[in-house]
Amino acid sequence: MESQADPRVQDWFLMSSPVPTMALTVLYLAFVFIGRIVMKNRKPFELRGPILVYNAVLVALNAWICFELVDSFIKENMSFKCNGVNTDPNNKNSKRIAVAIWWYYFSKCIEFLDTVFFVLRKKDEQISFLHLFHHSTMFNLWWMGVRWVPGGTSTISAAINSGVHIIMYTYYALAAIPAMRPHLWWKRYLTQVQLTQFFVIFGSTSMALVETRAGRCNFYEWMGWANLLYMILMISLFSLFYTKAYSKGKGKGAKAGRDDKAASSSSAAAATATSTAVKSDARRRIKAST
Repeated sequence: MESQADPRVQDWFLMSSPVPTMALTVLYLAFVFIGRIVMKNRKPFELRGPILVYNAVLVALNAWICFELVDSFIKENMSFKCNGVNTDPNNKNSKRIAVAIWWYYFSKCIEFLDTVFFVLRKKDEQISFLHLFHHSTMFNLWWMGVRWVPGGTSTISAAINSGVHIIMYTYYALAAIPAMRPHLWWKRYLTQVQLTQFFVIFGSTSMALVETRAGRCNFYEWMGWANLLYMILMISLFSLFYTKAYSKGKGKGAKAGRDDKAASSSSAAAATATSTAVKSDARRRIKAST
C-alpha cells in the first residue's frame, strides 16, 4: 500500500508518518476529558472575541480551499464520475489541488478548537458522541486522503465539505454576536445542508467505484469503500441528531401547549367554583338577615 502513496507529499508537514496525527488526536480527547473535570467547579470563560476571530479565520480558510479545488477542477476538465490522482509534479493545477487538500486536512486539526472552546465555556451539552467522533476521525481519515489521494475524486468531497464549512462557521461567527442571535432562525437548515452533503458525497463516491470496477478509472477502490462506510455512519449519526434536536423539540412544544391548555382549563374551573361559592354564601347571608 505504501508503494501507492503519492510521492509529492512525502516530505510535507505531518505526512511522513500517521503517528503525529494520531498523537494530536489522543491529546485532543485527553484535553476534553481532563478539561471538563478541571472546569467543573470553575466559572466559564466568555471568550467572545477569540471565538469571533477563530470563526472568521475558518470561513476565510475554507473559502480559499473551496476556490482552489473548484477552480483547479474546472481547469483540469475533471469528471464528476471519477478521476484518478494526477501525480505529475509539473502539473500546476494538480499541485494546487494537493496543497489545498493538505490545508483541508490540517483545518481538521484547527477545528479541534471547537471543542476546546466548548470545554472552557462549560458548554458540555455540545460535546456529544457525534461531535467527538466526527472531529477525531476526520483529522485521521484525511491524513490518509492526503497521503494516497490528494486529488482525483477526493477533490469533490473536500470541495463540498469546505463549502458547507463556509456556511457553518459563518453561522457560528454570527452566533458569537449577541445582537445577531435572535436572527439566527436557520440552524435546522444548516443541519439539513450538512446531511445533504453526505448524500451527495456518497453518490459521487459510488459513481467513482462503478467506474473503477469497470476499468474506466484508476481511483483507489479501497479508499472509495472506506469513504462510503464513513458516509453511512455520518448520515446515520446526523439523522439521529436531527430527529432528537428538532422532532423532539416539536414534541416538547406540543406537550407544553397541552399543559398550558390543561392549566388554563383548571384555572377556569377553579374560578367558576369560587364564583359559585361566593354567590351561594351571599344568598345564605341575605336569607339569614331576613
